[in-house]
Amino acid sequence: MEFEGKCIIFSAPSGAGKTTIVQHLLAVNNEIEFSISATSRNMRSHEIDGKDYLFLSAEEFKNHINENKFVEWEEVYSDNYYGTLKSEMERIWKEGKHVIFDVDVMGGIKLKSIFGDKAFSVFVQAPSVEELENRLINRGTEDPESLERRVGKAKFEMQFASEFDYILVNDVLEIAEKEVELVVQSFLQQTK
Repeated sequence: MEFEGKCIIFSAPSGAGKTTIVQHLLAVNNEIEFSISATSRNMRSHEIDGKDYLFLSAEEFKNHINENKFVEWEEVYSDNYYGTLKSEMERIWKEGKHVIFDVDVMGGIKLKSIFGDKAFSVFVQAPSVEELENRLINRGTEDPESLERRVGKAKFEMQFASEFDYILVNDVLEIAEKEVELVVQSFLQQTK
């Protein structure tokens, strides 16, 4: 029987902890592999090109759009694009693994609409907007203007939580990690 790859989609407002949860799942489940998103935003000091993201210039990103190389893409902020390359998904499925995505909220909704029952979408949220803001402040990557923009965007994105298959409240990280391990494993074991 040919391998039927599935997709696990994680989306969240900035600071909710989705990347930490995705990294945990990758460490405990060898059936899944991370889909490296492409982005045109600037690389942060701790990030590695080709591992955390595929960093492209805005012009390169737009060329990829015109060449239909993306499954989905989104202009999240002005000239800050994020997207999922078709070639990245094909690479993972050829390895006989399921794809796990760490994408923005609109990208998550798009991916779920594209893959339907082959996809399981998880919306990660902090217990409150105040906690989310504290996490962003403690992360130390935001200036006051970008912090205000991200909190405003988070409030908007939280309105879309119900469009996901599962809402994971990340209050205590260890509890959220165990909870998501179970729901993801349950999805992977389903046959369609």
